[in-house]
Amino acid sequence: MILVATKSAVIIVAGYSHPVDDRLPRSRATHKGSARAAISRLRQIEDPLRRVNGCPAPLVARCQQARYTWRFPQPQEDLMSTQTVPSAEVVFDTLFAYQRSAALKSAIDLEVFTALDDGARTASAIAKRCGASERGVRILCDYLSTIGLLRKSDGAYQLVVESATFLSKRSPAYLGTTARFLLRRELKGNFDDLTEAVRRGGVAPSGDNAVADENPIWVEFARSMMPMMVPAAHAIAELVAKPSTQALKVLDIAAGHGLFGITIAQRNVRAEIVAVDWKPVLAVAEEHAAAAQVHDRYRTLPGDAFKVDFGTGYDVALVTNFLHHFDAPTCTNFLKKVYAALEPGGKVVVLEFVPNDDRVSRFSLTMLAGTPGGDAYTFAELRRQLQDAGFGNVSAHALPTPETILLAEK
Repeated sequence: MILVATKSAVIIVAGYSHPVDDRLPRSRATHKGSARAAISRLRQIEDPLRRVNGCPAPLVARCQQARYTWRFPQPQEDLMSTQTVPSAEVVFDTLFAYQRSAALKSAIDLEVFTALDDGARTASAIAKRCGASERGVRILCDYLSTIGLLRKSDGAYQLVVESATFLSKRSPAYLGTTARFLLRRELKGNFDDLTEAVRRGGVAPSGDNAVADENPIWVEFARSMMPMMVPAAHAIAELVAKPSTQALKVLDIAAGHGLFGITIAQRNVRAEIVAVDWKPVLAVAEEHAAAAQVHDRYRTLPGDAFKVDFGTGYDVALVTNFLHHFDAPTCTNFLKKVYAALEPGGKVVVLEFVPNDDRVSRFSLTMLAGTPGGDAYTFAELRRQLQDAGFGNVSAHALPTPETILLAEK
Protein backbone atom coordinates (compact mmCIF):
# COMPACT_ATOMS: atom_id res chain seq x y z
CA MET A 1 0.00 0.00 0.00
CA ILE A 2 1.42 3.46 -0.94
CA LEU A 3 0.79 6.59 1.09
CA VAL A 4 0.81 9.51 -1.37
CA ALA A 5 1.26 13.02 -0.01
CA THR A 6 -1.10 15.28 -1.94
CA LYS A 7 -3.16 18.33 -1.08
CA SER A 8 -5.56 16.02 0.71
CA ALA A 9 -4.80 14.14 3.87
CA VAL A 10 -4.62 10.38 3.87
CA ILE A 11 -6.15 8.51 6.76
CA ILE A 12 -5.21 4.89 7.41
CA VAL A 13 -7.68 2.97 9.53
CA ALA A 14 -7.07 -0.67 10.50
CA GLY A 15 -4.82 -1.15 7.50
CA TYR A 16 -7.08 0.58 4.95
CA SER A 17 -6.23 3.92 3.40
CA HIS A 18 -8.75 6.41 2.09
CA PRO A 19 -8.15 9.98 0.96
CA VAL A 20 -9.99 12.60 2.96
CA ASP A 21 -10.84 15.46 0.64
CA ASP A 22 -10.42 19.15 1.24
CA ARG A 23 -13.75 19.34 3.09
CA LEU A 24 -11.64 18.83 6.22
CA PRO A 25 -11.48 22.29 7.81
CA ARG A 26 -7.87 23.41 7.41
CA SER A 27 -8.30 26.01 10.12
CA ARG A 28 -8.96 23.27 12.63
CA ALA A 29 -6.75 20.55 11.11
CA THR A 30 -3.41 22.29 10.89
CA HIS A 31 -0.15 20.90 9.49
CA LYS A 32 0.56 19.55 12.92
CA GLY A 33 -2.77 17.74 12.77
CA SER A 34 -5.83 17.81 14.95
CA ALA A 35 -7.33 14.39 15.73
CA ARG A 36 -10.43 15.95 17.25
CA ALA A 37 -11.18 17.97 14.13
CA ALA A 38 -10.52 15.00 11.86
CA ILE A 39 -12.87 12.76 13.84
CA SER A 40 -15.55 15.43 13.82
CA ARG A 41 -15.35 15.72 10.07
CA LEU A 42 -15.17 11.94 9.64
CA ARG A 43 -18.64 11.70 11.15
CA GLN A 44 -19.92 13.64 8.17
CA ILE A 45 -18.10 11.55 5.56
CA GLU A 46 -18.27 8.18 7.30
CA ASP A 47 -20.77 6.67 4.85
CA PRO A 48 -18.56 7.09 1.77
CA LEU A 49 -15.68 5.60 3.70
CA ARG A 50 -17.80 2.64 4.70
CA ARG A 51 -18.20 1.82 1.05
CA VAL A 52 -14.52 1.05 0.61
CA ASN A 53 -14.49 -2.70 -0.08
CA GLY A 54 -14.05 -4.63 3.15
CA CYS A 55 -13.46 -1.55 5.29
CA PRO A 56 -14.44 -2.24 8.92
CA ALA A 57 -17.27 -0.14 10.33
CA PRO A 58 -17.85 2.08 12.10
CA LEU A 59 -14.73 3.99 11.12
CA VAL A 60 -15.28 6.78 13.60
CA ALA A 61 -15.28 4.29 16.47
CA ARG A 62 -11.98 2.89 15.23
CA CYS A 63 -10.48 6.38 14.99
CA GLN A 64 -11.64 7.17 18.50
CA GLN A 65 -9.68 4.14 19.67
CA ALA A 66 -6.59 5.87 18.16
CA ARG A 67 -6.06 3.08 15.64
CA TYR A 68 -5.31 5.50 12.81
CA THR A 69 -2.59 7.60 11.25
CA TRP A 70 -3.24 10.82 9.41
CA ARG A 71 -1.17 13.74 8.27
CA PHE A 72 -1.01 16.72 5.94
CA PRO A 73 2.05 17.44 3.81
CA GLN A 74 4.47 19.90 5.30
CA PRO A 75 5.07 23.07 3.26
CA GLN A 76 8.63 22.08 2.42
CA GLU A 77 7.63 18.60 1.19
CA ASP A 78 7.30 17.59 -2.44
CA LEU A 79 3.54 17.14 -2.84
CA MET A 80 4.07 14.16 -5.15
CA SER A 81 6.48 12.33 -2.85
CA THR A 82 5.55 8.83 -1.75
CA GLN A 83 6.09 6.82 1.38
CA THR A 84 5.76 3.05 1.48
CA VAL A 85 3.67 1.69 4.33
CA PRO A 86 2.70 -1.92 5.19
CA SER A 87 0.06 -3.53 3.00
CA ALA A 88 -2.94 -5.35 4.44
CA GLU A 89 -3.34 -7.39 1.27
CA VAL A 90 -2.22 -10.66 2.85
CA VAL A 91 -4.67 -10.13 5.72
CA PHE A 92 -7.68 -9.70 3.48
CA ASP A 93 -6.58 -12.32 0.96
CA THR A 94 -6.54 -14.77 3.86
CA LEU A 95 -9.87 -13.66 5.27
CA PHE A 96 -11.46 -14.09 1.85
CA ALA A 97 -9.67 -17.40 1.11
CA TYR A 98 -12.91 -19.36 1.52
CA GLN A 99 -14.10 -17.70 -1.69
CA ARG A 100 -11.20 -19.20 -3.64
CA SER A 101 -12.00 -22.78 -2.70
CA ALA A 102 -15.73 -22.22 -3.20
CA ALA A 103 -15.15 -20.77 -6.67
CA LEU A 104 -12.86 -23.62 -7.65
CA LYS A 105 -15.31 -26.24 -6.43
CA SER A 106 -18.17 -24.60 -8.36
CA ALA A 107 -16.07 -24.57 -11.51
CA ILE A 108 -15.21 -28.25 -11.02
CA ASP A 109 -18.84 -29.16 -10.31
CA LEU A 110 -20.01 -27.32 -13.44
CA GLU A 111 -17.10 -28.70 -15.52
CA VAL A 112 -16.09 -25.19 -16.58
CA PHE A 113 -12.48 -26.20 -17.25
CA THR A 114 -13.57 -29.16 -19.35
CA ALA A 115 -15.94 -26.91 -21.33
CA LEU A 116 -13.04 -24.58 -22.10
CA ASP A 117 -10.89 -27.54 -23.11
CA ASP A 118 -13.67 -28.58 -25.49
CA GLY A 119 -13.56 -25.21 -27.22
CA ALA A 120 -16.05 -22.98 -25.39
CA ARG A 121 -14.50 -19.54 -24.96
CA THR A 122 -17.18 -16.96 -24.13
CA ALA A 123 -19.38 -16.78 -21.08
CA SER A 124 -22.36 -17.55 -23.27
CA ALA A 125 -20.78 -20.67 -24.79
CA ILE A 126 -19.48 -21.92 -21.45
CA ALA A 127 -22.87 -21.33 -19.81
CA LYS A 128 -24.64 -23.31 -22.53
CA ARG A 129 -22.16 -26.18 -22.21
CA CYS A 130 -22.41 -26.24 -18.40
CA GLY A 131 -26.15 -25.68 -18.04
CA ALA A 132 -25.71 -22.47 -16.05
CA SER A 133 -26.62 -18.80 -16.35
CA GLU A 134 -24.46 -16.56 -18.52
CA ARG A 135 -24.20 -13.96 -15.74
CA GLY A 136 -23.13 -16.57 -13.19
CA VAL A 137 -20.53 -18.07 -15.51
CA ARG A 138 -19.14 -14.66 -16.45
CA ILE A 139 -18.68 -13.64 -12.83
CA LEU A 140 -17.22 -17.01 -11.86
CA CYS A 141 -14.77 -17.04 -14.78
CA ASP A 142 -13.74 -13.45 -14.10
CA TYR A 143 -12.96 -14.44 -10.52
CA LEU A 144 -11.00 -17.50 -11.64
CA SER A 145 -9.00 -15.19 -13.90
CA THR A 146 -8.02 -13.04 -10.90
CA ILE A 147 -6.53 -16.05 -9.10
CA GLY A 148 -4.61 -17.38 -12.07
CA LEU A 149 -6.74 -20.38 -13.04
CA LEU A 150 -8.02 -18.80 -16.26
CA ARG A 151 -6.85 -16.08 -18.62
CA LYS A 152 -9.23 -13.53 -20.16
CA SER A 153 -8.62 -11.42 -23.24
CA ASP A 154 -11.14 -9.43 -25.32
CA GLY A 155 -14.05 -11.13 -23.58
CA ALA A 156 -12.78 -14.65 -24.24
CA TYR A 157 -11.46 -17.09 -21.64
CA GLN A 158 -8.77 -19.73 -21.96
CA LEU A 159 -7.12 -22.31 -19.76
CA VAL A 160 -3.69 -21.79 -18.24
CA VAL A 161 -1.22 -24.68 -18.08
CA GLU A 162 -2.20 -25.67 -14.52
CA SER A 163 -5.94 -25.74 -15.13
CA ALA A 164 -5.51 -27.58 -18.43
CA THR A 165 -3.34 -30.19 -16.74
CA PHE A 166 -5.18 -30.75 -13.48
CA LEU A 167 -8.74 -29.44 -13.83
CA SER A 168 -9.97 -30.58 -17.24
CA LYS A 169 -11.49 -34.04 -17.42
CA ARG A 170 -9.78 -34.44 -20.77
CA SER A 171 -6.41 -34.57 -18.99
CA PRO A 172 -4.99 -37.88 -17.68
CA ALA A 173 -3.67 -35.89 -14.69
CA TYR A 174 -7.15 -34.64 -13.68
CA LEU A 175 -7.36 -33.86 -9.95
CA GLY A 176 -10.90 -32.51 -9.75
CA THR A 177 -12.13 -35.49 -7.73
CA THR A 178 -9.94 -34.44 -4.79
CA ALA A 179 -12.27 -31.50 -4.11
CA ARG A 180 -14.98 -33.93 -3.03
CA PHE A 181 -12.82 -35.01 -0.09
CA LEU A 182 -10.80 -31.90 0.68
CA LEU A 183 -13.90 -29.70 0.79
CA ARG A 184 -16.16 -32.07 2.67
CA ARG A 185 -18.31 -30.36 5.27
CA GLU A 186 -16.74 -32.44 8.05
CA LEU A 187 -13.20 -31.40 7.17
CA LYS A 188 -14.07 -27.74 6.77
CA GLY A 189 -16.05 -27.93 10.00
CA ASN A 190 -12.90 -28.94 11.87
CA PHE A 191 -11.74 -25.35 11.49
CA ASP A 192 -14.91 -23.77 12.89
CA ASP A 193 -13.50 -24.16 16.39
CA LEU A 194 -9.80 -23.90 15.64
CA THR A 195 -9.33 -21.43 18.49
CA GLU A 196 -10.35 -24.06 21.01
CA ALA A 197 -8.13 -26.65 19.31
CA VAL A 198 -5.21 -24.25 19.67
CA ARG A 199 -6.00 -23.76 23.34
CA ARG A 200 -6.11 -27.46 24.11
CA GLY A 201 -3.48 -28.61 21.60
CA GLY A 202 -5.85 -30.71 19.48
CA VAL A 203 -9.42 -31.99 19.46
CA ALA A 204 -11.10 -34.19 22.04
CA PRO A 205 -10.10 -37.89 21.82
CA SER A 206 -13.76 -38.88 21.85
CA GLY A 207 -16.24 -37.70 19.29
CA ASP A 208 -16.32 -37.29 15.54
CA ASN A 209 -12.68 -36.55 14.75
CA ALA A 210 -10.56 -37.69 11.81
CA VAL A 211 -9.30 -40.80 13.64
CA ALA A 212 -12.66 -41.88 15.04
CA ASP A 213 -13.56 -45.53 14.42
CA GLU A 214 -14.96 -46.17 10.93
CA ASN A 215 -15.27 -42.48 10.13
CA PRO A 216 -17.11 -42.34 6.76
CA ILE A 217 -14.84 -39.58 5.46
CA TRP A 218 -12.29 -42.28 4.60
CA VAL A 219 -14.68 -43.89 2.14
CA GLU A 220 -14.78 -40.59 0.28
CA PHE A 221 -11.00 -40.36 0.59
CA ALA A 222 -10.68 -43.77 -1.07
CA ARG A 223 -12.97 -42.75 -3.92
CA SER A 224 -11.65 -39.23 -4.51
CA MET A 225 -7.96 -38.95 -3.64
CA MET A 226 -6.37 -41.72 -5.70
CA PRO A 227 -5.31 -39.45 -8.62
CA MET A 228 -3.23 -37.33 -6.24
CA MET A 229 -1.23 -40.38 -5.12
CA VAL A 230 -0.19 -41.71 -8.55
CA PRO A 231 3.36 -40.23 -8.53
CA ALA A 232 4.05 -41.54 -5.02
CA ALA A 233 2.63 -44.98 -5.84
CA HIS A 234 4.95 -45.42 -8.81
CA ALA A 235 7.96 -44.13 -6.84
CA ILE A 236 7.25 -46.61 -4.02
CA ALA A 237 6.86 -49.50 -6.46
CA GLU A 238 10.17 -48.55 -8.04
CA LEU A 239 11.87 -48.71 -4.63
CA VAL A 240 10.49 -52.01 -3.33
CA ALA A 241 9.03 -54.13 -6.14
CA LYS A 242 11.25 -57.14 -6.79
CA PRO A 243 11.62 -58.66 -10.27
CA SER A 244 8.56 -60.63 -11.35
CA THR A 245 10.45 -63.90 -10.90
CA GLN A 246 10.48 -63.37 -7.10
CA ALA A 247 7.53 -63.71 -4.75
CA LEU A 248 6.68 -60.62 -2.72
CA LYS A 249 4.29 -60.38 0.22
CA VAL A 250 3.13 -56.83 0.89
CA LEU A 251 1.21 -55.45 3.89
CA ASP A 252 -0.66 -52.29 2.89
CA ILE A 253 -1.72 -50.52 6.12
CA ALA A 254 -4.52 -47.93 5.98
CA ALA A 255 -4.78 -48.91 2.33
CA GLY A 256 -7.60 -46.49 1.49
CA HIS A 257 -7.97 -46.48 -2.30
CA GLY A 258 -5.46 -49.34 -2.48
CA LEU A 259 -3.30 -47.70 -5.13
CA PHE A 260 0.05 -48.29 -3.42
CA GLY A 261 -0.36 -52.05 -3.15
CA ILE A 262 -2.10 -52.30 -6.52
CA THR A 263 0.78 -50.54 -8.30
CA ILE A 264 3.27 -52.99 -6.78
CA ALA A 265 1.06 -55.90 -7.87
CA GLN A 266 1.04 -54.52 -11.41
CA ARG A 267 4.85 -54.37 -11.39
CA ASN A 268 5.32 -57.87 -9.98
CA VAL A 269 2.95 -60.64 -11.08
CA ARG A 270 3.99 -62.73 -8.05
CA ALA A 271 3.25 -60.01 -5.52
CA GLU A 272 0.51 -60.75 -2.97
CA ILE A 273 -1.12 -57.72 -1.33
CA VAL A 274 -2.80 -57.79 2.09
CA ALA A 275 -4.73 -54.56 2.67
CA VAL A 276 -5.76 -53.28 6.11
CA ASP A 277 -8.48 -50.65 6.65
CA TRP A 278 -12.09 -50.30 7.74
CA LYS A 279 -14.40 -52.66 5.86
CA PRO A 280 -16.33 -49.98 3.89
CA VAL A 281 -13.04 -48.45 2.78
CA LEU A 282 -11.64 -51.81 1.69
CA ALA A 283 -14.71 -52.32 -0.50
CA VAL A 284 -13.50 -49.35 -2.58
CA ALA A 285 -9.93 -50.70 -2.67
CA GLU A 286 -11.25 -54.05 -3.91
CA GLU A 287 -13.12 -52.27 -6.73
CA HIS A 288 -9.88 -50.62 -7.77
CA ALA A 289 -7.96 -53.91 -7.56
CA ALA A 290 -10.54 -55.55 -9.82
CA ALA A 291 -10.32 -52.68 -12.30
CA ALA A 292 -6.52 -53.10 -12.34
CA GLN A 293 -6.94 -56.88 -12.83
CA VAL A 294 -4.95 -57.81 -9.71
CA HIS A 295 -7.93 -58.83 -7.55
CA ASP A 296 -6.84 -62.49 -7.50
CA ARG A 297 -3.74 -61.42 -5.55
CA TYR A 298 -5.46 -58.90 -3.34
CA ARG A 299 -6.64 -59.88 0.17
CA THR A 300 -8.13 -57.71 2.89
CA LEU A 301 -7.93 -57.52 6.69
CA PRO A 302 -10.78 -55.29 7.86
CA GLY A 303 -10.56 -53.50 11.18
CA ASP A 304 -8.59 -51.10 13.34
CA ALA A 305 -4.93 -51.13 12.27
CA PHE A 306 -3.89 -50.90 15.93
CA LYS A 307 -5.89 -53.99 16.86
CA VAL A 308 -6.10 -56.30 13.85
CA ASP A 309 -3.63 -59.18 13.69
CA PHE A 310 -1.33 -58.53 10.73
CA GLY A 311 0.26 -61.96 10.80
CA THR A 312 3.91 -62.35 9.82
CA GLY A 313 6.18 -63.11 6.88
CA TYR A 314 5.87 -59.86 4.98
CA ASP A 315 8.64 -58.59 2.71
CA VAL A 316 7.30 -55.04 2.58
CA ALA A 317 5.00 -52.99 4.82
CA LEU A 318 3.42 -49.80 3.49
CA VAL A 319 2.58 -47.11 6.06
CA THR A 320 1.28 -44.33 3.86
CA ASN A 321 -0.29 -41.07 5.05
CA PHE A 322 -0.96 -42.63 8.43
CA LEU A 323 1.55 -41.62 11.10
CA HIS A 324 0.71 -37.92 10.96
CA HIS A 325 -2.67 -38.63 12.58
CA PHE A 326 -1.07 -39.64 15.90
CA ASP A 327 1.39 -38.40 18.52
CA ALA A 328 5.01 -39.53 18.39
CA PRO A 329 4.86 -42.25 21.11
CA THR A 330 1.81 -43.79 19.42
CA CYS A 331 3.65 -43.80 16.09
CA THR A 332 6.68 -45.52 17.61
CA ASN A 333 4.56 -48.22 19.27
CA PHE A 334 2.68 -48.81 16.04
CA LEU A 335 5.92 -49.15 14.09
CA LYS A 336 7.01 -51.83 16.56
CA LYS A 337 3.92 -53.80 15.55
CA VAL A 338 4.86 -53.36 11.89
CA TYR A 339 8.43 -54.45 12.66
CA ALA A 340 7.15 -57.70 14.17
CA ALA A 341 5.14 -58.48 11.02
CA LEU A 342 8.15 -58.26 8.69
CA GLU A 343 10.63 -60.93 7.69
CA PRO A 344 14.28 -60.26 8.62
CA GLY A 345 15.56 -57.89 5.96
CA GLY A 346 12.03 -56.72 5.26
CA LYS A 347 11.38 -53.08 4.43
CA VAL A 348 8.92 -50.52 5.72
CA VAL A 349 7.83 -47.65 3.48
CA VAL A 350 6.56 -44.50 5.18
CA LEU A 351 4.93 -41.76 3.10
CA GLU A 352 4.47 -38.41 4.86
CA PHE A 353 4.28 -34.64 4.54
CA VAL A 354 7.75 -33.86 5.93
CA PRO A 355 8.41 -30.22 6.91
CA ASN A 356 11.85 -28.65 7.17
CA ASP A 357 13.78 -28.74 10.44
CA ASP A 358 12.16 -25.47 11.55
CA ARG A 359 8.78 -27.25 11.31
CA VAL A 360 7.31 -24.63 8.96
CA SER A 361 4.26 -26.51 7.72
CA ARG A 362 0.66 -25.82 6.76
CA PHE A 363 -0.25 -29.47 7.07
CA SER A 364 0.30 -29.47 10.83
CA LEU A 365 -2.68 -27.15 11.18
CA THR A 366 -4.91 -29.76 9.53
CA MET A 367 -3.82 -32.26 12.17
CA LEU A 368 -4.32 -29.76 15.00
CA ALA A 369 -7.89 -29.08 13.85
CA GLY A 370 -8.87 -32.70 13.22
CA THR A 371 -6.94 -35.03 15.54
CA PRO A 372 -6.14 -35.27 19.26
CA GLY A 373 -2.37 -35.41 18.76
CA GLY A 374 -1.38 -35.65 15.09
CA ASP A 375 1.41 -33.60 13.52
CA ALA A 376 3.66 -33.21 10.50
CA TYR A 377 6.94 -34.79 11.59
CA THR A 378 10.39 -33.76 10.40
CA PHE A 379 12.72 -36.32 8.87
CA ALA A 380 14.72 -36.42 12.12
CA GLU A 381 11.57 -37.14 14.12
CA LEU A 382 10.39 -39.88 11.77
CA ARG A 383 13.85 -41.43 11.72
CA ARG A 384 13.82 -41.49 15.53
CA GLN A 385 10.42 -43.19 15.56
CA LEU A 386 11.63 -45.84 13.12
CA GLN A 387 14.89 -46.42 14.95
CA ASP A 388 13.15 -46.64 18.33
CA ALA A 389 10.89 -49.30 16.78
CA GLY A 390 13.96 -51.32 15.76
CA PHE A 391 14.44 -50.30 12.13
CA GLY A 392 17.76 -49.32 10.58
CA ASN A 393 19.16 -47.88 7.36
CA VAL A 394 16.57 -45.10 7.28
CA SER A 395 16.68 -43.09 4.06
CA ALA A 396 14.58 -40.30 2.55
CA HIS A 397 13.46 -40.11 -1.08
CA ALA A 398 12.09 -36.88 -2.54
CA LEU A 399 8.99 -36.79 -4.74
CA PRO A 400 7.66 -34.25 -7.27
CA THR A 401 4.81 -33.71 -4.77
CA PRO A 402 4.69 -32.20 -1.25
CA GLU A 403 5.39 -35.61 0.31
CA THR A 404 8.54 -37.63 1.06
CA ILE A 405 9.14 -41.38 1.10
CA LEU A 406 11.11 -42.87 3.99
CA LEU A 407 12.54 -46.35 3.57
CA ALA A 408 13.89 -48.46 6.47
CA GLU A 409 14.92 -52.08 7.00
CA LYS A 410 14.38 -54.68 9.69
